[in-house]
Amino acid sequence: MQKDFIINKKYVLGFLGSIFFLPFWVQAQNIQNSYDIEKIYLHTDRLTYFIGEDLWYKAYNVRATNNLLFYNSNILYVELISADAKIIARNKTNLEMGLGHGDFQLQDSLDVKPGKYQLRAYTNWNRNFGDDFVFKKDIEIIDVFESKENTKVAQKSVLETQKSNREVAKQNFYKVEFFPEGGSLLENVASVVGFKAVDSNGKPTGIKGEIYDSDNELVTAFESVHDGMGKLQFVPMEGKSYYAKVKSPSGEELKTGLPNVLQQGYLISFRTIKGKNIISITTNEITLAKNPNAFLTVVCKAKGISYLETTQTLNETSLSFELPKDKTPEGISQITVYDSNNKPQSERLIYIEKEHDLEVELLTDKPTYQPNEKATLSISSNSRSGEGKSASFSLSVTDTNGVENDNFESNICSYFLMESDIRGKVDHPGYYFDTNNPKRLEHLDNLLLTQGWRDFVWKTMPQADEKNLFKVEKGITISGKVKQLFADKPLVNNSLTLALSGKKNRNIFSAITDSIGRFQFENLMFAGKTNMYLNTRDEKGKFRGEIVLDSIERAPIPVRLKKELFLLPDTNQITENVLNKFTAFGVKPENVLKEVEVKGRKKNNVIVPYGVPDYRFVADATTKSLTTIYDVLDKVPSVQVVDRGVTILGEHNLPPLILIDGYQMLETNELDWISPNDVVKIDVVRGGEIAQLFILENPETLGGVISIFTNGNRGNKPKKDPLHSIKQELECFYTARVFYMPDSEKTNEELDKNAAVRNTIYWNPYVHPDKTGNATVNYFNTKVETKVKVALEGITGSGIPVVRKTFYTIKNSQ
Repeated sequence: MQKDFIINKKYVLGFLGSIFFLPFWVQAQNIQNSYDIEKIYLHTDRLTYFIGEDLWYKAYNVRATNNLLFYNSNILYVELISADAKIIARNKTNLEMGLGHGDFQLQDSLDVKPGKYQLRAYTNWNRNFGDDFVFKKDIEIIDVFESKENTKVAQKSVLETQKSNREVAKQNFYKVEFFPEGGSLLENVASVVGFKAVDSNGKPTGIKGEIYDSDNELVTAFESVHDGMGKLQFVPMEGKSYYAKVKSPSGEELKTGLPNVLQQGYLISFRTIKGKNIISITTNEITLAKNPNAFLTVVCKAKGISYLETTQTLNETSLSFELPKDKTPEGISQITVYDSNNKPQSERLIYIEKEHDLEVELLTDKPTYQPNEKATLSISSNSRSGEGKSASFSLSVTDTNGVENDNFESNICSYFLMESDIRGKVDHPGYYFDTNNPKRLEHLDNLLLTQGWRDFVWKTMPQADEKNLFKVEKGITISGKVKQLFADKPLVNNSLTLALSGKKNRNIFSAITDSIGRFQFENLMFAGKTNMYLNTRDEKGKFRGEIVLDSIERAPIPVRLKKELFLLPDTNQITENVLNKFTAFGVKPENVLKEVEVKGRKKNNVIVPYGVPDYRFVADATTKSLTTIYDVLDKVPSVQVVDRGVTILGEHNLPPLILIDGYQMLETNELDWISPNDVVKIDVVRGGEIAQLFILENPETLGGVISIFTNGNRGNKPKKDPLHSIKQELECFYTARVFYMPDSEKTNEELDKNAAVRNTIYWNPYVHPDKTGNATVNYFNTKVETKVKVALEGITGSGIPVVRKTFYTIKNSQ
């Protein structure tokens, strides 16, 4: 898989240009003067999983102001949170050029139970800017066999819930809120009013209604057009108030008042007329008479950055001008009118969709495949003229399991361009970015009328020198101080040696304490479980002082989950279809990982600093028949034993450093205490440089390391680590697994059996078009006759989020 995707383009704030009706002053603002705020999105292979499966994700980290992939933080924290607000799994995902990937195994070892879960992702850097910049996604985990066993109980629970909801409905089944465009109703000024209706669970519900004035005269009628939202228009008259009579589809009636009507003020409105974006400022005669030739300032912002600003004199009741699309960034903009005292008078959110010189296609080589047949997908990313466009995509191919309805879930387009910039949860966010829907922008405008601007703290960010500021993490940092034993006096110019060893890597680093005894190892890049060994010496080379280590990892963000109804559509149907599929192909409950109790003697956890040894001897049955430990050592490759003297061949007859269960041997007779029956394994490491980590007066006189591991029964008990050294196991970057896909040429009977009915047929986090804009992927389908969904998400080098979907069928034609 390719991992070398690089973004070379830089963000340029180029909102200069001509304005058509009014002379504008464009505010010059350099992006470098604003904070480098990150925004995260995770593309997952699915939203619904079954216990024992894997959850796969691709991470996109962009600059919040322009959606360009952002090479800033290198550590992304991805957490799986259960319904009871517990973080049951946490990955440190390595971000390279704003991209990363990983997975979670949804097994009993994580204490995974059926229910709603939240996937959460953030960098420590964007914790500085509030919860708005923390990515969250809801998923559901199902136990397909348990669900079948409890079907009757579940159905009874659903019936009881429905009955309870009906009882609640009699009291307060739904509520309706009205939102005047610009924020207020103004006497004698035509006003557009958005509205939204939700049921007792906060879910949108359709309504019809009528508006009446305070004299109970009918003014206008209205009806929701999508997800309980819509808009109406009327002219509030002087001295009158207004209310609505609303009726839900089930017949429940509700009477609710509209906002009060202001006598004076200014309103801003937005319309698209013949493809042109028109902004209007309106007022009434009373306001105009009291404030003749009023100076009003209009400020247009996107992501907290002003891109257009003008001050105008209002000498009529209305003023209109065009907002050119090419001067406005794509996505949501906030337009605000200020009076001469810099007091905001009216505000409006708008959405600008831009045409891009980009054509992305996702094609299958066939509309229908045989079971187990190889599929080929072609992806292209080109300009209209055919020139290749750089992009990074992630690809998910999944079994629809009989549920083919598009639930319009969140995707990279809806998240980066809309969801992350407005207040509150958006239902069916993907609906507004479905290009097959001609009403989507009209309905998106209704959404913006009813759900306000998410209040980012762009102007109140902490300064870079704030004490509590989270720093950008380029890697893992190990820091602390060295002080005098039993005192707080710092030890200056002490040298520190740090050894980090994992399964594949071993490195040694050094540092010197500063004038206050501080030290720091920055930007360390290690994957998986890594053993750390740290010690300190004074200027004379003596082991002196006490190491006080800082916390290596900041505590996770506190979990706050709202109690809310969570129902993924067609969950029961999916569960039944998957159960039938598993049953038909012989996937039994015992094939899905269940909790297993393993009994055995506790292992002697040993931390050693050298990582992978040069030679390893593993004890076997013949080892127990030997008489002394020296007989055992004589069997170890490269070790020479002469008259109870031990050396490593090729080390110039220098004595080796001997470790026993990770602790250095300080007395020569300690070897005599070890019985051959207690030996588990022996490692040999050539070279004397590793001895720098241990308490030795002259480490340069040593020749390599012999490390003996026992079963813990030996008479020599481990000694407590001295204060001038620290041993610790670290959890470093998560090493993402490779998605397993059956191959007809390389069969694996054990893995292929369940893979034949897998729900995620193929997952590839790194699909990168070549210079011509093309990419091709191949995989084998499952044995199941079904309909398959192919979902491509990603972002281009110029910051354009992309979503493409297609479907095909697997059907046995024989």
